[in-house]
Amino acid sequence: MRCIVTTLLALSVSTTFANQTIDVADHGIVPGTDCTFAVNRLIESVADQDAVTLRFAAGQYDFYPENAVERHRAVSNHDNSLKRIAFPLFGHQNVTIDGGGAVFMFHGRISPLVLAQCTNITLKNFTIDWQRSFHDELPVIASNPDDGSFVVEIDPKRYPHTIKNGNLLSDKYDWQDRMGSNIVFDPKTNAPIFNTRDYSINFSAPYTASHAGENAVKISSRVRKSPPPVGSVLISYGTHPTSRLCPAIHLDQANQTRIQNVTIHAAGGMGVIAERCDDVDLDGLVVTSNQDRIVSTRADATHFIGCRGTIHLQNCLFEHMLDDGINVHGAYVKVVEYLGDRQFLCEISHFQQWGLVFSKPGDRIALLSRTTVLPFFETKVTETRILNERRLLVTLAEVPDQMPEGPLSMENLTWYPDLVMKNNTIRENRARGALITTKGKVLLQDNVIASQMHGILIEGDNNKWYESGGVQDITITGNTFDNVGFEGGPVYPLLASPLLNETQHMGEGHFHRNIRFTDNTIRSFSGHLVQARSVTGLTISGNRLEFSKDYPAVTDFPAVDLEYCDNVTIRDNDAVGFDRTLVVETSDDCSSVSVGPNSGLDRP
Repeated sequence: MRCIVTTLLALSVSTTFANQTIDVADHGIVPGTDCTFAVNRLIESVADQDAVTLRFAAGQYDFYPENAVERHRAVSNHDNSLKRIAFPLFGHQNVTIDGGGAVFMFHGRISPLVLAQCTNITLKNFTIDWQRSFHDELPVIASNPDDGSFVVEIDPKRYPHTIKNGNLLSDKYDWQDRMGSNIVFDPKTNAPIFNTRDYSINFSAPYTASHAGENAVKISSRVRKSPPPVGSVLISYGTHPTSRLCPAIHLDQANQTRIQNVTIHAAGGMGVIAERCDDVDLDGLVVTSNQDRIVSTRADATHFIGCRGTIHLQNCLFEHMLDDGINVHGAYVKVVEYLGDRQFLCEISHFQQWGLVFSKPGDRIALLSRTTVLPFFETKVTETRILNERRLLVTLAEVPDQMPEGPLSMENLTWYPDLVMKNNTIRENRARGALITTKGKVLLQDNVIASQMHGILIEGDNNKWYESGGVQDITITGNTFDNVGFEGGPVYPLLASPLLNETQHMGEGHFHRNIRFTDNTIRSFSGHLVQARSVTGLTISGNRLEFSKDYPAVTDFPAVDLEYCDNVTIRDNDAVGFDRTLVVETSDDCSSVSVGPNSGLDRP
């Protein structure tokens, strides 16, 4: 059946197309069958058409890797490999995939949706799931703190395993995973257990797995402090380099992408990973576990690297991930050698960024010191030559009269997006709620964040993940932070600080600037509010801290902790229910810090 739809709304411009709607059932794509080959062929057949909607009916559609198109894909923050793809959109324009409430069920190592060099694509009204998840969920039924051993129950249908030479192997679709990275969840909260690091297990050290009854396995292994307690659930999610191969949705140099009313129950990586994309709109995206599992995605719900335009998130729910809710950043690349004549031999810094499109002619670039992580020169790129997935030659329009001593890096200033996040919920996940490191204008308003680590992390580092982007203009207002930091320790609703190693130090200038943390509600067992380092222009005002008894009280750290900050205002904040006055601490290298009036919060 075909019909004509007259209007297709693009993200940034309104354009009218003749939209052809294709009922996929007319092409043999129906629930209850392996649809992979037929979907591949249908997508290929519409590559040259303009304004097409592929419409599914409700039901479960299955996708297997055997007949899927295969391409080598470099995927940032994942492991590069040959990937089988269910929905391969390469160079398509003005396409809508309307799932009509369908469930797209995937089997094995297959990438559901890849949008590469596409324009004006809409994904809506469907659910992504895997029949066999990439992680295992093993309830703990016995625990012995004396010898560090514990016993897990294993569902043989949902999480089949094999014991071989004392090692516990997870049987997946057509491969086996060794026990590797792991975390302990609390099934009562569907979140990591309080102080979950105490129960981490070192499966890289010698350990022994043995049968302990029907569907039960005893594990004798080196644990950090204590074996997982009875009633908790051990989540095991594999080892590098095979644990991040299959993100649910990969956007690669895609412009004007909308994802609407899509649910992601699982992924062998991130829910949505976008790189060098221009304008991405997420409305009603849900990343959550299905009814049979506690955990959803292997990594972040959403991740944006080297994008521009506006990233817009509204009405989204991200929960139960094994990493962050959202991460927005650029990338530092190392300068290996200055070759003269304005040409630099550069290297992609992090192994999970290999293959990244760092720069193209016309992009504005900053040269910076890797020692202070501060820029000293700006110019434009005239040429980029890719040598291989790790190294590239970058030619600049200008260079400094004298190149400074010490290790250098480059940062692409053109590809930083604005970010608007409104009315979203991020909760019950491992790691942070939101990592925001972009030089664009940022607004986070009316969100709910209840993450294991920092609620919002404004970081940037040139030594570990090489995620760039000292913020310039960020407003965080009207949000609710509910018991963030239940990993324990100095964890804050807001942490703004570059990550420096022992070879790096502060330079003459601040890394972050113009951060406003205002009118937020913080339910807290710790009384933590803000930790900041190397920030100029910081306002903390109108926030309400309410004491929570949901987790054991943490009293060892100040409510506000400032180091090397300038032009700071802390006023009109209200702390209630705590049995002490919350403390503001500032280091000697802070300047122009104004504290008060506040209620229940003051300098010692």
